[in-house]
This record gives sequence, structure tokens and C-alpha cells, in this order.
Amino acid sequence: MEENKYIFGIRAVIEAIEAGKEIDKILVKKDLASDLADELLRVARENKVVVQKVPVEKINRVTRKNHQGVLAFLSAVTYYRLEHLVPQLYEDGRVPFMVLLDGLTDVRNFGAIARTCDCAGVDAIVIPERGSVSVGADAVKTSAGALHYLPVCREHSLVWAVKFLKDSGYKVYGASEKATQSYLAPDYTSPVAIVLGSEEKGISDEILRLCDGLVAIPEYGHINSLNVSVAAGIMVYEVVRQRNLNGSAE
Repeated sequence: MEENKYIFGIRAVIEAIEAGKEIDKILVKKDLASDLADELLRVARENKVVVQKVPVEKINRVTRKNHQGVLAFLSAVTYYRLEHLVPQLYEDGRVPFMVLLDGLTDVRNFGAIARTCDCAGVDAIVIPERGSVSVGADAVKTSAGALHYLPVCREHSLVWAVKFLKDSGYKVYGASEKATQSYLAPDYTSPVAIVLGSEEKGISDEILRLCDGLVAIPEYGHINSLNVSVAAGIMVYEVVRQRNLNGSAE
């Protein structure tokens, strides 16, 4: 891994956070204990930086230099906050459209979805801090550079994000094999958010319950499992189609 993609050492990571560097996550050795380590955890918490406690071997696989049990991965993008972006979209006169990804961990699928979303004029992708893909250089490359333009909101809780969007006037639809309603049925011409889950687990039950509706893409073959990036493309462009017919597309 290229050294410009990460920072190691307790003091160096603290200084990077305080300097406003965009950090994807910090790996901290499980048994690390010192006043300086406590300061790092405090600074990370105050700046809402994700910290994962891991065996030292995981850090050693990235670098054998004097990391002091701390390794920070730099983000390839600047993350946005929903509470800032949503009002701005309304002020700009847009009919907002967002895509939420629940538990997606495959970098290639994420990059492909981002590429589609940028082409379709989606306003942002929303991911959770934990249990989700890291938006690193590989994701940017797979997105063909789309992630340099498409806002990504990384929120502490995707449940909170769904509730916030609903309170902000969005209709939230989950794409799920459990649904009985076709993805073609809802009206997507008002502010809308589409939720897609991982290919292994789908959308979590808690988020499924929060959705205003669940929709399914019909499948007529033998394996009954569309790749999530393909499903995203189908869903996203149905929103585009409806908005073009309605005259509400940007």
C-alpha cells in the first residue's frame, strides 16, 4: 500500500485530525494504553473519526515501521453531512434524490454504483460509518472518478439517516426481494431516497421497517440474484425516467 494513503504513530495521527485531514478510519492496537493514546481517542471521538481496535498483526500487515500501535487511513474523498446537504439542496431548488447503501462492502460494486449515480444526477450516496465500504483510492478508480464529484455522506447511523430524510420530506423506498410491489409502482417525482442492501444480507430489518415502501425488481431466471450495482442502475434510472416524463428532472 502506498504510504501517502495512511499515517502512523500516535502524535502524527492526532496532528492530522487536528489539521483537518479527512480520515477514513483509525486502527488502534487492542491493548494500547497511555495518556497519549487516551488523548488520541478523545480527539477522534470529538471529530467523529471511526476508531477500530484490532490485533497488532493487522497493523503490521500494512506497515512494519514504528507505528506505536496506531494507523490512520486517509480518505480519498471529503465526506458531507446530511444535516448540511439536505437544506442546501432545497435552497438550490432541487427535487432531491439520494441513494443509501446498507452494509455494502464490495469496493467494485460501490464504485460502479457511484458511477451510475453521478451519470443519473443523484445528489448524494449515504453510507454508515461501520460495516460499510471504505471510500479509498480503489473505490475512486472503480467509479471512473465519479467520487470526485458525487457527494458521499457517511453517517454514524443509517437508521438515523433514514429518519432524518423522512422528517425532511423524503419518501424512502427499499429495494428488497421480500417486497411484493414492483419497483415501477411508486411515484419518484418528489424528494426520494432509494435504499439498497448488501448482496449477502440485504437491507437490515430495522431499516426495512422504516421505509415508506418496499419494491422489487422482477427476476425470471434461475439464480434470482441481481448484482447490487445492476439493481442500483435499474432503480436509479426508473427515478430518472419518471422525472423526465414529469418535467421535474434537473
